[in-house]
Amino acid sequence: MSRLKQAYGTWSSPLSPKALADMLRLSDVQWDSNGETLVWMEGRGSRGVLVAQTGVQAARDLTGSDLSVRGMVGYGGGDFTVASGNVYFAGPGGRLYRQALASGNAAPITPAFGEASSPRTSADGKWLVFVHSYERKDLLALVDTQGAAWPRKIAEGTDFVMQPAWHPKGEHAAFIAWNHPQMPWDGTELRLLSLEYDRAGTPNVTANLTIAGDTNTAIFQPEFSPDGRYLAYISDAGGWNQLYIYDLAQKNHKQLTAGESDHGAPAWVQGMRVYGWTADSKSLLYRESKEGFTSLWRVDIESGKSIQIAGLDHYANFEQIAVSPTNNQVAFIGSAIQIPARVVTFAFDDVLIPATLELKSEMPNIQVLGDEHPAELIHKRATTENTPPSQLAEAKPISWKGHDGETVYGLYYAPRNDRYEGIGAPPLVVSVHGGPTDQVKATYSGAAQFFTTMGYAGLIVNYRGSTGYGKDYMNKLRENWGVYDVEDSASGASYLASRGLADPSKFIIWGGSAGGYTVLQSLVDKPGFYKVGVCLYGISNHFTLVSDTHKFEEHYSDSLLGTLPESAARYRDRSPGFHVDKIVDPVIIYQGEDDPVVPKSQSDSIVASLQARGVPHEYYTYPGEGHGWRKPETIEHYYNTVIRFLKQYVIFG
Repeated sequence: MSRLKQAYGTWSSPLSPKALADMLRLSDVQWDSNGETLVWMEGRGSRGVLVAQTGVQAARDLTGSDLSVRGMVGYGGGDFTVASGNVYFAGPGGRLYRQALASGNAAPITPAFGEASSPRTSADGKWLVFVHSYERKDLLALVDTQGAAWPRKIAEGTDFVMQPAWHPKGEHAAFIAWNHPQMPWDGTELRLLSLEYDRAGTPNVTANLTIAGDTNTAIFQPEFSPDGRYLAYISDAGGWNQLYIYDLAQKNHKQLTAGESDHGAPAWVQGMRVYGWTADSKSLLYRESKEGFTSLWRVDIESGKSIQIAGLDHYANFEQIAVSPTNNQVAFIGSAIQIPARVVTFAFDDVLIPATLELKSEMPNIQVLGDEHPAELIHKRATTENTPPSQLAEAKPISWKGHDGETVYGLYYAPRNDRYEGIGAPPLVVSVHGGPTDQVKATYSGAAQFFTTMGYAGLIVNYRGSTGYGKDYMNKLRENWGVYDVEDSASGASYLASRGLADPSKFIIWGGSAGGYTVLQSLVDKPGFYKVGVCLYGISNHFTLVSDTHKFEEHYSDSLLGTLPESAARYRDRSPGFHVDKIVDPVIIYQGEDDPVVPKSQSDSIVASLQARGVPHEYYTYPGEGHGWRKPETIEHYYNTVIRFLKQYVIFG
């Protein structure tokens, strides 16, 4: 079938702003203790809803319209846990609730003050440990699962705690702790609590020991083995996030993974899981990330041998890994460049298959690719998936030389639409991720697919400072925020243009939060390089950001820019608000009116200057929205206004 020749950026996309707005957010999935019921979390507009499915029965909502499930400590996460026929979740008023999976309504088990997240139940089902935050004090608390007694503090004295875990015999609890000015990817401690029980059966802490980590070593996700022998965790002590186990009896540590690949993640939210124990305690299932693409592996504890799980090659990203407590099944949120997020369960075989084998030819009895995946069950899809993968763009990892000759990484999307053929070179959307300590992986991006199917090329820049490429690469941004992110974005765009993959007169820079800051700083430092900027809740003043942002990030700039007042000159030099008169290129700015991270005043100050100087711009604020969009009407409006803006100033300007 012949394709219509039409200018890039003017193609009709098979996707629509409304379809993007109606996508579900799938944020977590967990098993009940019996391994029969699966519970997952769906974000529907501004509400968080828990959904349960037992066996092949129809899935059903657990929580009603009167309760929105959401942990609110820091950036959130750690919304719920499932055990012994009950789900425990964070809800309105900062309370924890209990609800039976079989039937009935939710009942609060903690008082309404502060915020709670990351609930975990003891093996006997009597106790719940959780993270609590109130009046700037974060701690680990304990409450009985019936909510009969007032919660008790069991670990405090550090600025932050996260990721609590119970020993299966109730002898210990473990968690992660750290203090300002560290962020959780800079340096944390793995704490091990020893517990004894009084005559009433109440656990009491008899020891609180740090067994791994320090101010320069980040530890992540402690998990006890089902038999109670080991405590697993992730550590970046060797320069990459690797998987370790600690023998509780022998008191020694063993590294299980190695090499230049990443097995962890920056702990931006509570409740993150990148691995899980098998029910027999003999192995761990974990994810491995290379150049933004992840795969699922299994490591044998005794031999240390790692083998890739066969049959999952169609996914390039695995989130919230949850291994069944009773059998060889794993649940996860899976996605790929052309596959939107799904809640998936997969039956992995007892036979470990080397990843180096040509599976189809050497083991024909195992079906790895194709239309059928007999071991895989898809329980929920984020979208209808009405658009076939063949009509969506692909992405490939690329690298290029930065302005100083060092290597930079990213993902490149070529324009794709079965109905059209472009003319010349396409406009390029340079997308800058937030954080800035983060990484864009090879997961489905509705925004990337929307614009590539309209005829835009896409470059997602994992600039120096991003995670996933080793600790040294991440630490490049220390005192260099506003330098490497700006330069790496520009050099990536130039690299693609030099190969005829992008039109250098039609560069667009796009980002939110820290990425929005890079948009503004790029327009300040490189006027005329980008045709337009698209800025979502971007930082414009580092001084006021430090004073106005939430507790989690109030010392983040200490490493990214330096401490105050010693580094005041750098703060001023890198703040777009002090140099806004240099912005002359068209820019469209979006801001949530209730943003606790980047307050609206940060955007207001930029817009005031643009308006006074007559710089082409548009400014949209959204009531009831915070640091990112949740309401479908907000998301739809956002896409519609961006399309119009780009057509006016890039495609036809």
